[in-house]
Amino acid sequence: MGRSFAERSHETELMDTEAVSVEDYRACLKDLATVNALTLTHRPILAWLDRATRRLAPNERVTVLDVGYGYGDLLRKIHAWSGRKGRAVDLVGVDLNPMSEPIAQAATPSGVPIEYRTGDVFDYKPERPIDFVISSQTTHHMSNEELATFIRWMEQITARGWYIADLHRHPVPFHVFGTLARVARWHRFVQHDGPVSIARSFRKADWDSVLKAAGLEPKAAEIRWHVPFRLCVSRLK
Repeated sequence: MGRSFAERSHETELMDTEAVSVEDYRACLKDLATVNALTLTHRPILAWLDRATRRLAPNERVTVLDVGYGYGDLLRKIHAWSGRKGRAVDLVGVDLNPMSEPIAQAATPSGVPIEYRTGDVFDYKPERPIDFVISSQTTHHMSNEELATFIRWMEQITARGWYIADLHRHPVPFHVFGTLARVARWHRFVQHDGPVSIARSFRKADWDSVLKAAGLEPKAAEIRWHVPFRLCVSRLK
């Protein structure tokens, strides 16, 4: 009997359950960053930031918070984007895994001002207003109830808006990624968790339900599909 993609899977990911060394975890995050680059993961977020800051004065500084930064590759991409745009940006990341902070810091060139923090984002008390919260490939780790809480939290903490980038639950990426990960001989977590992440991810109806549970008005947030099999949710205030 074939796998059903009708509902979100409740399978667990090794990354969330298995204790590993810092070096093993670093290898996993490094391979995930390679996957992000190959699959254009960060492109929709950068395009949204372009749109979100278009009407701001060039010298108007904004703060961006990345929830679940992992290897820090998205924050480094945003730093490069801000340099190209001449946009002053304060970059902060919060990640639940205590190994992420030293790994991301070590992967970040000296002189690149990114503030990496460890902890539960719901306990995070910003020292300055947060303009934008972004989260990439993180929300599929959450239940629908946790997602609704997360969206309400972003609504409260952001001055200008938020962006969630995640996966579209579909058999094509599920099977293609599983094959690609084995051929590329990526980290065993990536080989196992990649297909599980896709099975745990979303269709539009899932997001419609979560947004309603979070108390957002219809049409308050935008749900958009991006190549390859990304389903992203955003809100500009």
